[in-house]
Order: sequence, then structure tokens, then C-alpha cells
Amino acid sequence: MSAVPEQWELVIGLEIHIRLATDSKLFSGSANAYGADANRNASALDLALPGTLPVLNEEAVRLALRFGCAIDAEIAPRSVFARKNYFYPDLPKGYQISQFELPIVKNGRVRIPTANGEFKFVGIERAHLEEDAGKSLHEEYRGASAIDLNRAGAPLIEIVSRPEMRTPEEAVAYMKKIHALAKCTGVSEANMEKGEYRCDANVSVRRRGETRLGTRTEIKNLNSFRFVEKAIRCEARRHIGILENGGAVEQATMLYDSARDETQKMRGKEESEDYRYFPDPDLPPLQLSAEYLEEARRGMPELPDARAERLADRYGLAAAEAESLAADGTTADYFERCVEASGGAVRICANWIAGPLSAALHRHDTAIEQSPVTARMLGGLVRRIADRTISEKIAKVLFQSLWDDGGDADELIHKQGLRQIEDEGVLADMADAVIREHPQQVRQYREGKKKVLGYLVGQLLKRSQGKANPQKASRLLEERLAE
Repeated sequence: MSAVPEQWELVIGLEIHIRLATDSKLFSGSANAYGADANRNASALDLALPGTLPVLNEEAVRLALRFGCAIDAEIAPRSVFARKNYFYPDLPKGYQISQFELPIVKNGRVRIPTANGEFKFVGIERAHLEEDAGKSLHEEYRGASAIDLNRAGAPLIEIVSRPEMRTPEEAVAYMKKIHALAKCTGVSEANMEKGEYRCDANVSVRRRGETRLGTRTEIKNLNSFRFVEKAIRCEARRHIGILENGGAVEQATMLYDSARDETQKMRGKEESEDYRYFPDPDLPPLQLSAEYLEEARRGMPELPDARAERLADRYGLAAAEAESLAADGTTADYFERCVEASGGAVRICANWIAGPLSAALHRHDTAIEQSPVTARMLGGLVRRIADRTISEKIAKVLFQSLWDDGGDADELIHKQGLRQIEDEGVLADMADAVIREHPQQVRQYREGKKKVLGYLVGQLLKRSQGKANPQKASRLLEERLAE
């Protein structure tokens, strides 16, 4: 379903904040950790006490460079930290240290899948280093707000896309690709529940065929792929409603209310001049040598696009299927180990990972790396499906046993006597019995109601306790019903 009517075009840009996987904060020695008691990880610098001076964390620089390499971007040999001035209770200094005119990374791009099964590139204007703000807590105390500065000063990169996405689905695909790159390069765990991966969406609409951009609004703090899609769709409807009724969209910062599925105005949108940026006098320009840049490029892992191409070439997967597997490095690792354990049953492995395994992981809210059914275990199960030792129906029962109790597929098959019946003599006797016991369905089949065959095959499988080879059972029944 299109997010906007045909006569309108949606224009989307995303600003994504990723918390870097460093041990300490961007400019202080405080722990960069999640879950500590309030204000436990807040040093004198984080509290903005007089006389404290920031010292840049080199590991944060190295991770920012890795991300820049992952998006095929330009790395600036010289970048500058600036002060972004605004007042908010969880920002003790009254300014945020960020990068403005000279960011460390600029002019990158990523490839995303589109609705027609093809791919497009989305440009990335910049990715700059900055510190995080603290967190305001509004529910702990009646009539008052509390401030937790554990997060203040945590290292971030902010990735600013160009406004080149045209549907909510493209925005989600882009967000997922950035997420995959952050994880596979070790830049961040990008855990949304811990606030390590957050997104602001810039949305505008224009009449189809126009080249000038419409007035944009920014939806703040979207922390799930689903909410990004729903919030953009909702805000696009609001823009179109205003314009079709003769109004003008006001540039503003919005919040998305998921319970009501509506966006609400938070405040008027600031422009860059409102922040009064100027170079931070306590931090010299960041100078990177050619040797340092080359070192950052070395040791890069296989990136999702390259892995998708390799999976497609090596295993004969469709481009979209390979892209889906490669989007998450742990899923791609699981798939390759599963194929190896199965003896090369690529198609069955892919189907089981996308089907029963994915459903079980979702049902139990479990990541694939914590799956009770390891790639080796699933590969062993798939091997027995591929060589017709067991049917798909029995395999699903065994999968549940493996999930609940662990073990080995071959041991379970032997212990429970689940080997598939392939003997045509045995199957023929069962087919004859089914025909004798269901004369009404046999008569209907012979009168032309061929769909009844499915019922009769089901009865044969039931008689065999699910062990009969369904293809052979169907063929033998057809042969006997034709007599």
C-alpha cells in the first residue's frame, strides 16, 4: 500500500545516532556502559564542573573511520569539533560538543533493496562524531523531573542521509542497512532497547513532478524499524491533509505517539544558526595521517553487500534472498554453517531459517545467536529431510524437540522410530486400505472431484503416523484410483 496518493511524492531523509562500542566516553574516562545506577558513570567533566577539559577518545575516532570505510565515504584528514549551544536540563555545559562544518566522514552511500526487487543507492551527506546528552526522568518523582547523566558524554556518530528515499519501506531498508554495517564492523552493538541506535526522520511531500522540496518536519527519537515506517506514513498523511485543504506545513519537530498512531508537535524546528556553532577552543583540530587512515582501512570484515553477492554466487540464491540473509551477519553465519552441516541442502536450509526457525525466534523473542537449535543441529535435521529419511511433517516435530531439549536429529529419529516409509509394497497396502475405508471419497474422485485426493493422502499419512513418503503415497493412490 502506497504511503501517499499517486499525485504526491514523499521525500525522506534520516538522521541516525549510533552509540560507539568504546569502553569509555568520548571526552572523559567515565565508563561507557548501560544499566548502571543513575549518575554512577558521570565524572567531573560529564557534570561540567569548572576547570575540567575534554580529552578525545582515540578508539572512538578509529570506529568512526571504520564506519566511513564501510559506506565508501571520504575521510577527512582534518576535522574540527564545535560547540552546539542550547539549553536543556540534561546538558550541564549548556552546549554539546559535535562536528559541524568539517566532519570526519562525508559523501558516502549505501545500497538498499526496493519494492520492485531492484536496488538503489542512498547518499550519505556526513557522519560526524559527537557526545550524547544525559537523560531526563519524568516518572520517578511526583511533580518533578530527575536527571541521569550516565549517558552524558557517551560517544556517538550521527549519520545524515541525503533526502533520497521515497517510501517508508525504503527508509526502513536504509535504517536496517546502517544497522547491519554498524554491527558487522564492530562499530556498535546498535541495541535499540539500550538506546544505542536511534533515528530522527525528516519528512516532506511535494506534487509529483515538482523539483523543489516541500517544507520538512523532523520526527524525533524513533527507536524501532516498525515505528519509523508507521511514523513516516502518519506524518505524510498529515502534510497532504494540510496542503490539500489550502494550508501550509509549518517546519517543526514532531513526536510519534504509537498508541494513537499520530504525530504531535514538540516545538518549532531550529535552524543551524539557532545553535550558534563555533569551534571548541578546548579541542584542537583532529589531524589524521595517511598511515593512520590506511591502518583503519585494513582488517575490514566482509560487508553485507559483498557477502550478499558471494552468497548469491556460491549458493545460487536469488539477489533479494541473499540480501536478506547478509543483512545480519549472524544470520548469514548461521546459514553457511547450516548448509555445511546439511551436506549442501541450500534450498531446504534457506527455507527452514526463513520459516520455522525465524518463527520460533520471534515467538520466544530470541536472537539467532542464542537459538537453542544451533546451525549444526538444524543442518543435521535438514540432511535427513533432503535424503528423505523423514518427512517435513516429522521434521517439524523433531525441530520442536531440538528446541525444547537439544540433542541430535539422527539420535531422535532412531530412538523414536521416525524413519520415513519408502517401501512401495508397504505404502501400496496402506493405499488399498484407505481406498476400502473411504468409498464415498473414492466415488467423488472418480466422478471428477480431483481435490479429494488430498484428503485420501492425508488419511494414508495418518495411518502411517506421518512416516509415509507423501509423494509416493500420492502417486500410488492415483494409480489405484485410476484402475
